[in-house]
Amino acid sequence: MKSVLQQIAEQNKLRENKDAQAIQDEISNPATTNDRRNFLKKAALGGIALGGLMHLSVEDTIAQTTSKVSRASSPSDLKITDLRVAEKGNRGSMANRIIRIDTNQGIYGLGDIRDGTDQRFALFLKSKIVGLNPCNVEMIFKVIKQFGGHGRQGGGVSAVEMAVWDICGKALGVPVWQLLGGRYREKVRLYADTPESKDPAVQLEKLKNRVTVEGFTWLKMDLGIHQINGSPGSLVNNKFWNENGGGVNNYYMGPRKNDYWD
Repeated sequence: MKSVLQQIAEQNKLRENKDAQAIQDEISNPATTNDRRNFLKKAALGGIALGGLMHLSVEDTIAQTTSKVSRASSPSDLKITDLRVAEKGNRGSMANRIIRIDTNQGIYGLGDIRDGTDQRFALFLKSKIVGLNPCNVEMIFKVIKQFGGHGRQGGGVSAVEMAVWDICGKALGVPVWQLLGGRYREKVRLYADTPESKDPAVQLEKLKNRVTVEGFTWLKMDLGIHQINGSPGSLVNNKFWNENGGGVNNYYMGPRKNDYWD
């Protein structure tokens, strides 16, 4: 047991020396910001050396040195410094966007703005959260909740909440599900939306592809008025939208860039 402990102690010492040198190099780098430099100095002073654990039993010492607890973060000193949006590609007429929230300690979090949501629903929340500690998730949510709404109007609020949970998990070194009460299940059944076609035979092939090729066992189809738009007399008051906007084939009725159908 002692030889095992000695090996662990040596490995731990090497790792701590390497981490300490990396911290010192970053502190000495002129490009390092003052906030980051102050944080690194605190981290260097707060590092736990194996020598400080010698009063513990062998079992407790092994537990402490092998727990892989992240000491590269000071959660109580975290502050949000920025919020940005990035495009991750389009799905037909629906833009897919993610946000990135940065902090003063170099830790960042990602959040998903649901499909088709205008990025401004997230961007205008930046002024509400900059300077706040992202680990105070409940408080931040109550600050921004009033700016959300039903459906895609809540896309910005939900994206910010995802991102601050992401930061919190990274800062504390645990998965977010652990912060939310622990693991509930080992896997989750997913459903898939199904690309549509006016041709029933093509539609059937797309459904089969979702099941037999992609492996989904639960499918969702959008059954709406757009499916009968081509039948004369089936809809009323649709002439204006078909001629001037996206038409009933486009859920957002904006300028037509491409057909909703294939």
